[in-house]
Amino acid sequence: MTFDFSKYRDELLFVPLGGSNEIGMNLNLYQLGGKWLMVDCGIGFANDSLPGVEIIVPDISFLAEIKKNLLALVLTHAHEDHLGAVPYLWREFECPIYATPFTAAFLSHKLAEMGPGTKPKVTAMKPGSSVEIGPFALELIELTHSIPEMQAVAITTSKGVVMHTGDWKFDADPLIGPVSDYEALKKYGDGKVLAMVCDSTNVFVEGESGSEAEVREHLVKLIGECRHRAVVTTFASNLARVATIIQAAKDAGRVVALAGRSLHRVVAAAKESGYLSNDAEFINEREVMNIPKQDVLVLCTGCQGEPRAALTRISRGEHPNIRLTPGDTVIFSSRKIPGNEMKINGIHNRLVQSRVEVMTEKDHFIHVSGHPARGELARMYEMVRPRIAVPTHGEPRHLHEHARLAKSLGVAETVEAYNGAVVLLAQGEASVIGKVPAGYIAIDGTSMISTDSEVIRMRRKLRDDGGLFVSVVLTKNGELAADVRLAAPGLLDAKEDKELLDEWAAEATHILKSAKGRASDEQVKEQLRLALRKIIKQELDKKPVIEVHVVRV
Repeated sequence: MTFDFSKYRDELLFVPLGGSNEIGMNLNLYQLGGKWLMVDCGIGFANDSLPGVEIIVPDISFLAEIKKNLLALVLTHAHEDHLGAVPYLWREFECPIYATPFTAAFLSHKLAEMGPGTKPKVTAMKPGSSVEIGPFALELIELTHSIPEMQAVAITTSKGVVMHTGDWKFDADPLIGPVSDYEALKKYGDGKVLAMVCDSTNVFVEGESGSEAEVREHLVKLIGECRHRAVVTTFASNLARVATIIQAAKDAGRVVALAGRSLHRVVAAAKESGYLSNDAEFINEREVMNIPKQDVLVLCTGCQGEPRAALTRISRGEHPNIRLTPGDTVIFSSRKIPGNEMKINGIHNRLVQSRVEVMTEKDHFIHVSGHPARGELARMYEMVRPRIAVPTHGEPRHLHEHARLAKSLGVAETVEAYNGAVVLLAQGEASVIGKVPAGYIAIDGTSMISTDSEVIRMRRKLRDDGGLFVSVVLTKNGELAADVRLAAPGLLDAKEDKELLDEWAAEATHILKSAKGRASDEQVKEQLRLALRKIIKQELDKKPVIEVHVVRV
């Protein structure tokens, strides 16, 4: 046990394993009476430090210690950074799941991809309903977001109430779902809330986040003005925006093609839950190139530059069904998530080089955030009036600024948590009292590997310095049976640097002949590695991966 929870069995504890070092990948735990409740279980985007990896999930090795006392997972909403890790991680904790009907429908489409084996039991809860789970009495509170049925969770315990907000904003004119339930928030704000665990994404943004209805007006106008083929990319799970784009296409007399598996998933869930009309029709992406340019709109994934997403492949000319030509327009109805700038800019540049018009939120009003700006945060604190503020859903700089804002609004105590922190939620004593293991796991194709594994370290090394692969064929007596062969991918060009490679091969040959058959295979490998490493350092000032293969004949 990394932290002795038995000493705090009767205290209310908060333990984030994701979302308190980054924006996204949310996974939060609450403990009371030795029983645990999980809120959300999401994915995050990998950065360039993880070559070949798109998605990361929280390291939940700690849960092995508490698995038998984990009562349930409650999902606040259907965004990937709040439920996307369930198919990858559920078998590690195997507890019941509670979600609203739309979120449950969206999750069911993801769980279908888990393959054979036991699937989670998902209990659907009506928005705004209540349930008791062990020492935790939960009430869902409807808040506005960019996806239907976003629910804050008011967690009532014998130690007080925790208001876990999840993602939210205050939108007086939401396009999907009701306005936020202000009365429910005020009800709890009547001196009842011990702590609020709250979204920090836009804490540096002044004012209000803006209304989705305004975005619809501008998108309808822009799409109507496109002369040729129109492509719009947004977060697939932003159903309000997806609905806006579909409506804008209809108003412009265009048919819509969906490109990207996650878009098909969210549209299917929206139809099942009644948030998108079953009459909404889409053409197959294979039909796009057979329809006059001015009559089609492609709604696609890839707004964050994901390597395998539809827009990335389209921009590279690698998509099997869709090609863009000069005069076409691509609209990015999204913002850049920090860390994705280079990938997104790469798409922009490739499109511009193809003489495709690119529109972004910098030049047009085509995106509003689904997260609260400072003005909305202030209103939330005025209504809920917690004694303790625990900022979450942000990088350390976001959490620190959120804590400063909360103090300026009169909140008595703030705790700046981090992934793995054990936070005591007690009036007058709120603080980080310990930590448990936390980190990230890379989703590498069909495998899950540690982000600091040897596989990842080797990929970084190969990416940065290249490799040298040496093949040696020896007789049983240690004599050379064939010429030494060298390959240096990522280090040297096989044709342009042939002379240098031949010199290194000659040096390796000399070393082998000098050994006169006395060396074992491992000794041969080590001798060649050391010699070649020294030569390469002197001549190229590089430290590549060096692998020597010895075959005896």
